[in-house]
Amino acid sequence: MAVVDFSQFVNELATVSGQAILPFFRTALIADDKGKAGVFDPVTEADRAGEAAMRHLIKRHFPTHGIVGEEFGSEDAEREYVWVLDPIDGTKAFMAGLPLWGTLIGLLRDGAPVYGLMHQPFTGERFSGDGAGSVYKGRQGERAVDRKLKTRRCAALADAVISTTSPRMFVGELLAAYERVEGETRIARYGCDCYAYCMLAAGHIDLVIEAGLKPYDIVALIPIIEGAGGIVTDWKGESAANGGSVCAAGDRRVHDAALELLNR
Repeated sequence: MAVVDFSQFVNELATVSGQAILPFFRTALIADDKGKAGVFDPVTEADRAGEAAMRHLIKRHFPTHGIVGEEFGSEDAEREYVWVLDPIDGTKAFMAGLPLWGTLIGLLRDGAPVYGLMHQPFTGERFSGDGAGSVYKGRQGERAVDRKLKTRRCAALADAVISTTSPRMFVGELLAAYERVEGETRIARYGCDCYAYCMLAAGHIDLVIEAGLKPYDIVALIPIIEGAGGIVTDWKGESAANGGSVCAAGDRRVHDAALELLNR
């Protein structure tokens, strides 16, 4: 199959979604609760505006492509190319005024993640990858930065930095499994959502373990991490493209050690 370069278009999606979302950040924002069983799962006008802007652009340029989005559901998800969108991954951080959120734009081809981008419009950062390579674009002060992403070597859990959005996403046996891994690591950090996965790709975090994910939470991040030399699977070592319980690592040795403890 021929390889199509969608990178320019994905960056256009990031720009238009950022323009729709950013005016709502650090404002008096009202959120609806779409959660179940007493779990607060917020959605805001910013979420809807960002996804609507991306859907409009995709339908205009690629009317034969499918779309799966957090806010407006699935359209033609059986197509060869399917866009997987999360306008604000980290809505709770967004509501708290914390810049630990991002827009996730993923592309599936025949069900496999082939391109992904995470855009943080407040900081102006973009992390993107196609599974073969990954890049970071941002700024340091007045200087523009454009560099390749590379995970770092980490041979043992005892040397690892681990992250998860919240230990509360794990229940029962899942919590016990996660705690077995965290207990072996050097540093644990919470509350970073998609940003943690990008810090893994950038070589600052070694391991991200989460549960209860949807495809739009992870599809965009898989090509970024794999392109930087990392690995992303579910807890059984299979594809993480459908979400669920996910284990991402910068070094396969740490990934293997984590899976052993998760499945003990």
